[in-house]
Amino acid sequence: MRLEEPTAGDVLFEGHDLAHASTRELFALRRDVQMIFQDPYSSLNPRITIGETVREPLDVHRLGTEAQRRQRVDELLEAVGLSPEAKNRYPHEFSGGQRQRVGVARSLALDPKVIIADEPVSALDVSVQGQVLNLMVRFQRELGLTYLFISHDLSVVEYISDRVAIMYLGRLVEVGSRATIFRRAAHPYTRALMEAVPVADPRRRRRTAPIRGETPSAVNPPPGCAFHPRCPFAVEACRREVPALEPVGGGEEGHAAACIRKDEIQTHH
Repeated sequence: MRLEEPTAGDVLFEGHDLAHASTRELFALRRDVQMIFQDPYSSLNPRITIGETVREPLDVHRLGTEAQRRQRVDELLEAVGLSPEAKNRYPHEFSGGQRQRVGVARSLALDPKVIIADEPVSALDVSVQGQVLNLMVRFQRELGLTYLFISHDLSVVEYISDRVAIMYLGRLVEVGSRATIFRRAAHPYTRALMEAVPVADPRRRRRTAPIRGETPSAVNPPPGCAFHPRCPFAVEACRREVPALEPVGGGEEGHAAACIRKDEIQTHH
């Protein structure tokens, strides 16, 4: 989204490189790529009403007439489960879940193709998380939206995702469909994450030991595979080679992992 300027790399969207787009190009592209922010308490301007917040993208991009913009705001508020009368109230008058619904409405105002959702439910109570997630799933289905959904909560990831990418120290270590990542993961870090998910059964025991050690510095990562100091499957080569993200043998198409022992791990564990 270029809220922070990238230091390297490309961000490709429908053939356009967002990382190197001009100001004019970026302005046009942002109609198709919007955001839902993590904290509903700091992502809404406390000095303007809810209606002005939702309407702001329409004003910035000069879409529709005055009357059409007002009508669009009412429609969006109703769509996320808020009364149109809410448009005259301020953010402090709403709960966290209601504020995040406003954030969802604002992200939908321009009919985007992609919404980047940055931990959109982590600041909410668990009961409210489910309501917001169900709302997002409904819009995904009805509007044909694509989400780039960022989360550390694996139960949320499993619920909302079609494809999953796992990152460690800023690098992708595994990519695949939801079913493959949660049932047949090939990277040791992914497997450790799955094992760490709490299960509501006191009789169930861990099949593997928890990840040992502390997360290394992202600024000064270990040589070779960054996970090797904590990995129970590490061999000497892991200390020397930075593994590429490569297809997992015998798995589904599109399943890739950055581990030199990925095929062995998936087959035998």
